[in-house]
Amino acid sequence: MLRRTFIAVTAAATVATSAFAMSEKDIVDTAVEAGTFTTLVAAVEAAGLADTLKGDGPFTVFAPTDEAFAALPEGTVEGLLEDPEALAAILTYHVVPGKVMSTDLSNEMMATTVNGADVTIMTEGGVMVDGANVVAADIEASNGVIHVIDSVILPAS
Repeated sequence: MLRRTFIAVTAAATVATSAFAMSEKDIVDTAVEAGTFTTLVAAVEAAGLADTLKGDGPFTVFAPTDEAFAALPEGTVEGLLEDPEALAAILTYHVVPGKVMSTDLSNEMMATTVNGADVTIMTEGGVMVDGANVVAADIEASNGVIHVIDSVILPAS
């Protein structure tokens, strides 16, 4: 009986440890694993921001999907990939320092991005960030949280 209990406890601990390890991916690894952020991940790497977003954080990332990047005018993504400084300015506009969960949001809330500019968050009739709809929220990573948005947001120039 004791042996069976020990084996059951050991098996349960192994499963729990495996599940915990899966939730311990950083923001970049979580985005890669999702499979719908290949353009975002390529842009983060091209801008030299991957190590930062794999760092301690915490960060809140408003992550545009591949479809959001595809909706940009033709040649925009390619042009940005050739201009790492402009690319970094746009990408850091999608990141807020700290871990901001959907329950922390309020209507007409202003949040200062890593870029230094503010984004406006609206919560009436669905959550929006600078006009982009949040289509999935509170995807936790070991160093922050991802909120999926349906368009690329751009800082005022």
